[in-house]
Amino acid sequence: MNYKVVLQKSEEGYSVSCPGLPGCWSQGETEQEALANIQDAIAEYLTVVNESVRDLEVREVEVAA
Repeated sequence: MNYKVVLQKSEEGYSVSCPGLPGCWSQGETEQEALANIQDAIAEYLTVVNESVRDLEVREVEVAA
């Protein structure tokens, strides 16, 4: 699965967020570290979302971009 991320240079290195997942952000000293960290953050975000709907009736839909 691919997600668009926004990478911005900061005083501490790089900050990175995922606009499609509100509140999902990370940072790193280098661009590579920030991108690796956002991958982990996205995985954790999706784990929490999946756990929060575990007992609900859930459907998946395919969306063409």
